[in-house]
Amino acid sequence: MKRWLKYVLPYKKYFILGPICMLVEVLGEIVMPRLLALALENCDPDTGARSVGLAVLLGVGMVLAALLMMAGGIGGAYFGAKASVNFATDVRRDAYNGIQKFAFANIDRFSSGSLVTRLTNDVTQIQNFVNMLLRMALRAPGIMIGALLSAILAVTVPLTILSVLGVIALGFPRFARMQTKIDALNSTVRENVTNVRVVKSFVREDHETEKFRTANENLKTAGLGAMKIMILLSPVMNILMYATILIIIWSGHKEVLNGDMPYWDLSAFIAYVNQILHSLMGVTMLFMVSSRAMAAGKRICEVLDEKPDLSDLTAAYPEKTVTEGRIEMKNVSFRYFKNSEEEVLSGIDLVIEPGETVGIIGSTGSGKTTLVSLIPRLYDADGGEVLIDGVNVKDYSLSHLRDGISMVLQKNLLFSGSIADNLRWGNENATDEEIREAAVRAEADKFITSFPDGYDTVLEKGGLNISGGQKQRLCIARALLKKPKILILDDSTSAVDTATERRIRSALKDDLSDCTKLIIAQRISSVMEADKIIVMENGRISGVGRHEELLANNRDYREIYQSQTEDRKEA
Repeated sequence: MKRWLKYVLPYKKYFILGPICMLVEVLGEIVMPRLLALALENCDPDTGARSVGLAVLLGVGMVLAALLMMAGGIGGAYFGAKASVNFATDVRRDAYNGIQKFAFANIDRFSSGSLVTRLTNDVTQIQNFVNMLLRMALRAPGIMIGALLSAILAVTVPLTILSVLGVIALGFPRFARMQTKIDALNSTVRENVTNVRVVKSFVREDHETEKFRTANENLKTAGLGAMKIMILLSPVMNILMYATILIIIWSGHKEVLNGDMPYWDLSAFIAYVNQILHSLMGVTMLFMVSSRAMAAGKRICEVLDEKPDLSDLTAAYPEKTVTEGRIEMKNVSFRYFKNSEEEVLSGIDLVIEPGETVGIIGSTGSGKTTLVSLIPRLYDADGGEVLIDGVNVKDYSLSHLRDGISMVLQKNLLFSGSIADNLRWGNENATDEEIREAAVRAEADKFITSFPDGYDTVLEKGGLNISGGQKQRLCIARALLKKPKILILDDSTSAVDTATERRIRSALKDDLSDCTKLIIAQRISSVMEADKIIVMENGRISGVGRHEELLANNRDYREIYQSQTEDRKEA
């Protein structure tokens, strides 16, 4: 409860005013049947008391009661909406901020589709519950008071409570399963839309349609399983409600015929019972919604409770920045799955001096990307130390450490917006001249200026309206704009022709002489001129040296070189 209270307190006035307004509406509902009974009594010929003045007064009273009910209903709905929407906004904000702090390992534990569902659908379920709760909060006491007025209701209310508790017990696990199926459907749709070009190029529309159909059917089955329980409750409640009214009418008409009760009192009593039973139905609906909200709340709490694998809590020097770019690894080991016996990296010892250009090469799966991912702490080493400028990366704050490092990932990610906006991810305060300078170094300026809108050209999500090579060069320009002390290029020129790649390497060498550069490549031609080349094999370093030294002394490097040389000869 304490967890949710923090989201209530900033908007406590709405949480207070909403139920008060609903109480005003309830007061109007209580007064109205009594006024109606008095009006019937005044009009009854047997009483002999027909007062025009009283009739007018009662009519005005009924109008005022109706206006009171309207004002209370509108106010309750307004403040309930204000409270629930603000509540949900803050929950969504904290969940999103928590996700932003997640390390890669944390994100790996949740699918993208699941995180999207938790931030949207799950939060909406809680919002609906809070809104309904505020509108029903002060009706429940009225129901219990009303229940004490009749022995008949003393039977109906317990039966209703038992029905509601049964629904919650059966509905909670079913709604939890339904939310999981929503995750799966979102993941399927997201994957298909993101990779639509691949789907079409391989003519796999039928396959993807079938995959979507399966996920959709699974969600339908889970949804129907949950809703069947909810649907069953409604007729049960209606039977209990109308049976109660019939019993009251059957019992009351005898009292009226015997003259023990005037009919207007019976009419008022039936109206009150009807209100009580309808309010009880509302509370029942609240419990039905709460069943789904509880499942959604549990899933949101999983996100809020997830502790980031990486944080600044271990930072011994939180204000320190990367100033030189010296990299050292001492007996570093790493596993993606901590319970796995096999290590992805093992026994890594390495020293890279400031300003050096270092090539990293090796077969697929040899650990190249994992190695460089430890430098900006995208993951933490399981064993050994990773040092930058002689300081363990864990002793830096994450922001200061990553401010000094630029990394161009294997997958080139751009965002919807202009080219200039995307480049300013490297430096949000960069001038137009600085943006153009970085683009020139990355060999991107020529194709950018060839567009009608130049740097104001709008990119689609993921940069789908430009080529792979153009995306790579924009990502390099974005990284250069950061002016880092360490630059990591992870196979970031694979879609660029060799002549353009050569010009990029030359620009990096001449213009970033004080920046330590790590270049992961598949082509030996991309790293031949590096100050040193690291050869990776099966998560270990099998050799370090210049091109000529490795060609003479390292079998793994020589095999890669010979295979690529033979490929060129055959071509």
